[in-house]
Formats: sequence, structure tokens, C-alpha cells
Amino acid sequence: MTIKAAFIGLGAMGAPMAGHLKARGLLHAVANRTHAKAEALARQLGVHAPATLDELAASCDIVALCVTADADVLATVEALAPHLKSGAIVIDHSTVAPDTAKQAAARLAAVGAHFLDAPVSGGVEGAKNGKLSVMVGGDAAVLERARPVLEAYALRVTHLGAVGSGQATKAVNQVLVAGIAQAVCEGLALGEALGLDPERLLPTLGAGAAGNWFLEKRGATMLRDEFSVGFKLGLLHKDLAIVNGIAQTAGTDRAVIEKSLADYAELMRQGYADEDISALLRLKRKP
Repeated sequence: MTIKAAFIGLGAMGAPMAGHLKARGLLHAVANRTHAKAEALARQLGVHAPATLDELAASCDIVALCVTADADVLATVEALAPHLKSGAIVIDHSTVAPDTAKQAAARLAAVGAHFLDAPVSGGVEGAKNGKLSVMVGGDAAVLERARPVLEAYALRVTHLGAVGSGQATKAVNQVLVAGIAQAVCEGLALGEALGLDPERLLPTLGAGAAGNWFLEKRGATMLRDEFSVGFKLGLLHKDLAIVNGIAQTAGTDRAVIEKSLADYAELMRQGYADEDISALLRLKRKP
């Protein structure tokens, strides 16, 4: 049976993810907060852009969404729930709190539908290249039914456990992302201040124990003061606020989280919220 999938939230991540679904012959409909954006992508891909989520829900077997905030996820699930087919699956790729995922799952269970919390890592590049890492919480059998959708844009799909486990894993991921950005930006600021040649410095660092994805993908561009969007620092700040609450409840150290929240808040205050997280270099350089 051919899956009819929909994608809601057509931003820098969602639009290319929807495109991969179309390439696999799975995409039936798209939707976005700004309907004109959905209509434009629908024309480009040759799919539907229903005027309401009622119509989208009634016509699809699997609905994936990638939106900004916890309230957006819950509002979207609430709008979809009364109109979903029995056994339909909603996959949430947003970054939200584990408790939000559990609330969404409970609402859908009440109407005979299923929920997977499935945040992603890999950035805009990963979305465009179809090489995201997807961290999934939910029923294993439901995941197997949804796997063709996830594998359309994923390099790796991992089942982490019950609903909420995907978002818990993403919280860990974001601490590592923030900490690596802190270290790389601070180190490269030092190298810059010492007058080291980036063309020699970066491959040398990358070949040893200091090598990492962020250094490889962002090292050269940040030293050229190029901070075009890979992952908006304002979004990482939003994610870290969620993570901070999770870590506080868990009772673990929050030094990296709190330092990063403060630094990105300062960059946002200076007007850089839409720049890549590598713009942190601005604060690491000597005055």
C-alpha cells in the first residue's frame, strides 16, 4: 500500500525534507503557517496544499511536522487530531520538551492515532542532502510503519525508546553542539590572535584529536567572517532554554548550557539572531 504523507512546516529544514519525500513518491500534501509558501512549494513539487489542516489530516496516512516551538506542536496536533484516519501517524521533527511529546502522544492516542517524537540533527546541509540523523521515541511497530518516510531524508534512524526519548536524546545532542561550538570558536579566536595561518591551522587541527564536524564545516567560513545560516543561533538559544530545564530537573551540571545561553543571548541582543551559531566567534575575539 502506497503511503500518502504530508509535511507541515516548510522552513530551511522542512522544505528540502518534503522534497525528498516527493522524490520517493510519498508526498501527497504540504502545509505552512504562511499558506502562500505552501502553495508555492506545492506547485513546484506537484502536490496538494490544502487550505486547512482538516483536509490534510483526512487525506494522509502519515503527517510529519517541523515547527518552531512547543506551543506550535501542540496546536498542530490539536488541529489534526479530530480529522486523522484511524491508525494515522504523526511524526514530529521539531525540538521541544519530552513532556510536550508525551502530551501530543496522549492527545492522538485518544483518537486512535499514533505519535513519534523524532527530532533531527545534521543541520540544513543534512536536510538538503538527505543525511539527517533522526532520534525516535515511540512504539517500535509504529516506527517500522513510518520508516519509509524517515529514510527519505535520513542517513540514520535510531529508535531510542518510548515517546519522549527522542527529545531527551536531542537535549543531549544540543549540549554537545553548544559545547563544541564554544571550544572551536574560542580556540580559533586564539589562533587568529596568535597570527596562525588558517590554511595550515585548520587541516592540522582536523587531522588530530581536535577534529570534529563543526571545525570541518564552519572553521574556514567563520575565520572569513561568513556566518550565513547553517543553524540559526536564535534557534539554538531556544533549544538550550528547553535543555536547561531538563538538566535542572535531572540534577546534572549546566555550565556549558548556561554559558551558551548567555553568549547567544548577547549575540541576539546585538542583532545576530539569524546568523549561524559559528557567529559565537564574534564574542571570543579580543576586544
